[in-house]
Amino acid sequence: MTAMQAVPFTAVSFEDGFWAPRQAAVRDATIPFLHRQYEQAGIFAALDVHAPADPLPIPYEVTPIGTKPATPVMYWDSDIGKWIEAAAYTLATQRDARLEATIDDIVARIEAAQEPDSYFNSYFQRRAPEAKWSNLRDWHELYCAGHLIEGAVAYAAATGKRRLLDAMCRYADLIAHTFGRGEGQRRGYCGHEEIELALVKLARFTGEPRYMDLAHSFIDERGRQPHYFDTEARARGSDPAAWYHRIYEYNQSHVPVREQDKVVGHAVRAMYLYSAMADLAAEDADQGLRDACVRLWRDLTQKRLYVTGGLGPSWTNEGFTRDYDLPNETAYAETCAAVGLVFWAHRMLLLTGESSYADVMERALYNGAVSGISREGDRFFYENRLASRGGTERWTWHRCPCCPANIARLVASLGQYVASVGPDGLSLHLYGQGRLTATVGTAEVVLRQTTRFPWDGDVEIAVDPPRPMHFALRLRVPDWAGSAGITVNGEVVPAALERGYVRIAREWTPGDRVSLSLAMPVRRLSARPELAFDLGRVALQRGPFIYCVEEADAGGDVERLALDLSAPIGARFEPDLLGGIGTLSVPARTVSDRGWGEQLYRNTAPELNPMTVRAIPYPLWAHRGAGSMAVWLRCTNH
Repeated sequence: MTAMQAVPFTAVSFEDGFWAPRQAAVRDATIPFLHRQYEQAGIFAALDVHAPADPLPIPYEVTPIGTKPATPVMYWDSDIGKWIEAAAYTLATQRDARLEATIDDIVARIEAAQEPDSYFNSYFQRRAPEAKWSNLRDWHELYCAGHLIEGAVAYAAATGKRRLLDAMCRYADLIAHTFGRGEGQRRGYCGHEEIELALVKLARFTGEPRYMDLAHSFIDERGRQPHYFDTEARARGSDPAAWYHRIYEYNQSHVPVREQDKVVGHAVRAMYLYSAMADLAAEDADQGLRDACVRLWRDLTQKRLYVTGGLGPSWTNEGFTRDYDLPNETAYAETCAAVGLVFWAHRMLLLTGESSYADVMERALYNGAVSGISREGDRFFYENRLASRGGTERWTWHRCPCCPANIARLVASLGQYVASVGPDGLSLHLYGQGRLTATVGTAEVVLRQTTRFPWDGDVEIAVDPPRPMHFALRLRVPDWAGSAGITVNGEVVPAALERGYVRIAREWTPGDRVSLSLAMPVRRLSARPELAFDLGRVALQRGPFIYCVEEADAGGDVERLALDLSAPIGARFEPDLLGGIGTLSVPARTVSDRGWGEQLYRNTAPELNPMTVRAIPYPLWAHRGAGSMAVWLRCTNH
């Protein structure tokens, strides 16, 4: 088992000005909005598998992979699973009879569609029953099953209702009978990883070891020779080489997972795979999987990660290309990939107790992931670019609508990332106004945070055990702070760091108070020389946020700006802007139009006019109409 256990998300309540409104927006806006969109798109209607198959509503063919078209309709069951999961998380903290009735109706339709052997996939049952399990490489059957399993676990945990859970257990049993290393079984695995981490959740929730065994099988078989995807291609009469993506790095099956050392291929698939590997490394103290995760983590964070916590620069494979290839204006950086990075970082944090994983988790949470959903909860980004010439706007719908429910389930369950319990006490990873309850030993300890974080670094923590008791409280000092001041009941505590945390071991009594002061300087970040797109530019960070400049605050195209690095940057809170946010006042110069006439070029330098430009947190861009935007900003004296 993991060295640390996350506190349940239901044990944490946010009362801050950043996450609390977003959780409310997911509950009150995103969940009903997505339900309406799914209805209009026909996603729920597809559950009626015995109805005649109408023409494909999204008939485009993604890849030449056989006689059946690959279409987002194949993935619709996964969207339903994620929506149920997100909705369940909101129900766990605020019951809603109407929403439960809606989910129960969907569950009944899934039950009615499930075949006698417990198989369920709305696409293949209705449109291609002869093609079941014939193309794991491309057709997402196991991926869809995984998201339905996660939704089933979440709904059972939130409501106690087991109908969907029981249906998915039966389905998982069928999958375990079909796939594995035994006689007559297929040694296959999904081209789009996801079911592996879902099976770990199912095993932990039900206590059934066979689901953990199946997760192991999928992980251990991946990339072994003879390659399963070659075998299944030949079995269906296809040439394995006649594949759009050509190389198995695309789905991380090029070599066995314990031998992998480069983060490659489709970014979302990679994050889900590595999350499952970290789960199993923790579950069984599997040093081989742990070592692979550490190698892959270093490769990602040292060579392939955007400053925002986004990842995957290329649209052609929705993923990775080469080292240091991190373009800004064409960044893909899919929302789902940043969500997946949060999953992986959190698991690595629990596995190791190292704050470096929490640093990346926080960066992805506050920037690369939450950028994918608007403040109102009804507009979204699939790609999260780091620069725009003005043509980028949030959308309300996408033909592949995977991201909205994914970011919704993350925000709705955010509490589980705040703290964890270990053998000697309680670790606090994220800060924000609110309350959490954690079981330390056999006692329920309550922590209450009073703070204006993320806009301010001062955090007051009330520690309330039920009685005097000895345990260690570990407080994370983020990488962006560098240092911290700490007092307990007014007395200064040495702030020596242990794996990025200040550890305070003492007998705690009801009413104890900890004051934590985190430095929040404005940091001018530079990129290493190999990142050619960012040479001569800086990115601004304060606290957990990366900042950007939008045209609305620059008086024109942001590419005309050059920051003055010799001048101090001011920080202030603006209560009337975008619901109340912290902004930066940045001295800069902007190129003037004066004197150009009709010339395209001239041999004199353009005039530079001084100005002060406002920078806003990156996740809040594109809320004020279309306009240019940049994270990496040119400088006058870099």
